Amino acid sequence: MTDINAFIDEKVKSNDVFLFMKGSPDFPQCGFSGQVVQILNYLGVDYQSANVLESQELREGVKAYTNWPTIPQLYIKGEFVGGADIVREMFQAGELQAHFEQAGIPVKQQA
Repeated sequence: MTDINAFIDEKVKSNDVFLFMKGSPDFPQCGFSGQVVQILNYLGVDYQSANVLESQELREGVKAYTNWPTIPQLYIKGEFVGGADIVREMFQAGELQAHFEQAGIPVKQQA
């Protein structure tokens, strides 16, 4: 396992909810990352994140880690959930909230 894969693996597995995104939760640097941050904040879910714009190696490493071509990427309990479109669709259908609850992660708001 390369150093970047080890870094990604550690972040994904040691945090209940982890978001690889462009920018930070306080200052998303793309609309798609901003949408996922808005959803997570609305639900009141505690999460950690990493800014892939800080490292080309991280940006490419995340894509290779999941074999998923886009960022943001959301992980719940070590499981890759999806990018912005999937997260938004799951949220609108109530599936994201159910997924959090099944994983034992409290949700403060329902859609």
